[in-house]
Order: sequence, then C-alpha cells, then structure tokens
Amino acid sequence: MEEKELKTSPKQRVFISLIAIIMLGSVIASYVAIVMNGSKSSSSESEIDEAKIEKYAAEYEKEVAEFHEVTKGDFAKFNQYMSEVRTYDEAAANEGGVKTRDIVVGDGRELAEGDTDYLAYYVGFCADGSVFDSSLNDKDNPTAFDKALNASLGMIDGWNTGVVGMKLGGIRKITIPGELAYGEKMEICGGYNKPLRFLVMAVANEDPLKTAASEVDTAFMKLQYAYYGIDYDAQMGQ
Repeated sequence: MEEKELKTSPKQRVFISLIAIIMLGSVIASYVAIVMNGSKSSSSESEIDEAKIEKYAAEYEKEVAEFHEVTKGDFAKFNQYMSEVRTYDEAAANEGGVKTRDIVVGDGRELAEGDTDYLAYYVGFCADGSVFDSSLNDKDNPTAFDKALNASLGMIDGWNTGVVGMKLGGIRKITIPGELAYGEKMEICGGYNKPLRFLVMAVANEDPLKTAASEVDTAFMKLQYAYYGIDYDAQMGQ
C-alpha cells in the first residue's frame, strides 16, 4: 500500500463495510475500552504523537513486506487472471441472484454453506470495471498482496452464497446483485442497489499465512489509532 493511502480513505471505509465491518469484534472491544478509559486520559494523551505515527508506520511497512514474502506464490497464481477484472452488464448482474464461475478449481477442501474458516485474496469491481477495493498493493500495476480477508469476521450475504462449493486454492468470479450486496444501505459504485463483482482466491486459514495476515491487520489498526491520537498498545493493555 502506498504511503499516501495509510490514513483512512473512502476506499478503506468501503473495504471495511464490504466485509460487514472487518475486524468487527476487535474494533468494538477497542472502542469500548477507549470510551471506558476516556475519563482517565489527559488531554496530552489524545494529542497526535508524530513519533508514534512514525513508529507504527514503520511497523506496518515491515509487516506488509513480510506478508509479501509469504504470499508471493499465491500472488503469482492470482495475477494471471487479472484480465477477468473488466466491465460487465449492470442490469444482467442485478438479475437472477448470485452467479459464479470457477476460473481455477482448487485442490483443497470444499467450502460448505456457513463455512468461515478460510482466508481470501480478492478484487472487488463495479460494472464499469473500476476497482473499489482489493488485496492488491496497486490496482493498476500490482506486484503483491497487501492483505487478505478473514472470512470469520463477517461477509456480505452475496459473498457467503458465492463461495459455497469453492475449493481452497481455487479462483472464482462471483457476481452479486445489489439486493444481496448493500441495497439501499450504502452507496457504492456510484449509487444504491448496485451489483458487485469479485475475483476471489480462497486459501486455507493456516500458518504462515494466518499469522502474517493477522499481524498486518493489527499493525494497520495501530497506525490508524495513532492518526487519531490513541495509543493502541496502551488501550489494549499491551
């Protein structure tokens, strides 16, 4: 991820919403901790600490670099199919429910209904072909993955339906009608009730990827807290 994208951007907020508020449990727990401890914090503690921002930015970049190493094989496999990220018919995508097409059939276990024990790399794109978010470090000229989704943290209904029957290690294209994406709840892709399409690679939630993905998410959260003058480590009792 480029340094200019480290602050919370509209794209990142869309990403958080897309997975039904990624890291929901930890965010809520952290928020409660902040509220409960708010009266104990002095005004100086809530001021922006540039040294902490620099520290957490360096930590984040380190974790991302390690994530790149862990996931370079997966990226090479996924990147071959980026041509699948292209325009599609919006009206047709909004009809007939969730549609899927396996581009690569994996050799791992098959995901069943309700299965959330997996990680995923993805590109989410609109009918005009524009990418609203992805696991890639650069949407135009990607060279690596910067993150992976943890499905146990909650996904939109259309995603959950779309991955059923997918085998780990495979790559699938999933088209989700607006009513099973965000409907009237959120504006995305230029409006409400817009269909979404994802290019998804589901992989096993196992080490070393499991730990690497978790450490990237935690480092990113620390950095975001620092931008708002909150010491993540202190709030979490670390």
